[in-house]
Amino acid sequence: MTQNTSSIPDADTLRAWRHDLHRHPETAFDEHRTSRRIAEILSQAGLDFVEGLGGGTGIVATLEGRRGPGRSIGLRADIDALDVCEASGVAHASQTPGKMHACGHDGHTTMLLGAACQLARDPDFAGRVHFIFQPAEESEGGGRVMVEEGLFERFPMEAVYGLHNWPGLALGEAAVHDTAVMAAFDVFTLTLEGKGCHAAMPHLGTDVILAACQLVNQLQGLVSRETPAHQTAVLSVTQFHAGDAFNVIPESVELRGTLRCFDEPLRQHLQRRFHEAVDALAGFHGLSVTFDYQPRYPATINAPEHAGHCAAALDEVPDITHVHRDLPPSMASEDFAFMLGACPGAYIWLGNGEDSAALHNPHYDFDDRLTPIGMSYWVRLVKRLLDQLPAA
Repeated sequence: MTQNTSSIPDADTLRAWRHDLHRHPETAFDEHRTSRRIAEILSQAGLDFVEGLGGGTGIVATLEGRRGPGRSIGLRADIDALDVCEASGVAHASQTPGKMHACGHDGHTTMLLGAACQLARDPDFAGRVHFIFQPAEESEGGGRVMVEEGLFERFPMEAVYGLHNWPGLALGEAAVHDTAVMAAFDVFTLTLEGKGCHAAMPHLGTDVILAACQLVNQLQGLVSRETPAHQTAVLSVTQFHAGDAFNVIPESVELRGTLRCFDEPLRQHLQRRFHEAVDALAGFHGLSVTFDYQPRYPATINAPEHAGHCAAALDEVPDITHVHRDLPPSMASEDFAFMLGACPGAYIWLGNGEDSAALHNPHYDFDDRLTPIGMSYWVRLVKRLLDQLPAA
């Protein structure tokens, strides 16, 4: 361990770190400046860390408690931004055209850096903490890559924990789910090809527009009629590309979208029935079909015991006024699911304000008042789990 030359970061320092990250957003597996900045702060805190993980830009820092051997846990923050043009109007807005921190990962990174620095100044616990800075959370599966590269073999841990800011939830409030938190996430690209013709003579062709419209409607039956009423699924066709002229029925149409649910057997059933519905409709209309269906993220499922640890730690954070234990899970998705699939743990939400713009919105900005709250939560969780505080 190098010498710790940093002080415990105050709110102004956290804000400066966060604004710097926000001005320089980087997307999946390209977070090189972000990674260098994280490494610089960790070095100043005297922390040992390994770079070049998760496809090249991930970092894991490790801190040993001064009270000797004990349990080993992991804390994870995502570090990537999105391909979104910022319209927030804030002074620290993105300086990279077409990219922005529209999901608050700049805040998540700052909170974990702050906790790492504070704990490094006073590691009064038994055991070991791994601070995981993960790239490429947004649809590209950086969490999966880190697991496949041997995250839990290289850095053994008994549990791993994550968090996300949550617009619509009041600042100072948090949410902890005992089991399901976020849905599984699959994407599809579907191309139907037929015979183009003049719009005045549709009998001379095969109408891919008609077939595609029927398919969009028919697929909703997979949710309304094949998904048990006590379970949840969402199938959304989000793109429909076809045609170039008013008077031409095109030769092909492309559909894209997502399918989401929580239950893995249901996910497999819906995927199979999706394929059957597409093949049947293409056969009826005499069309050829190209179907690319890609399972992306599994559902994010907490272990109840670890969710309880998180709730207990949140209760000890002075600026947390309420911890919700009964909020419904979200149909959005999170690649922390890959880590939870390989190691038990839990993932929580911290309120970013009732008036906050939505995640992935060009007007979104992480609330700087949340950063010290998140930092304090991480510190309390570590000290609770690693024996400085009595068990709940």
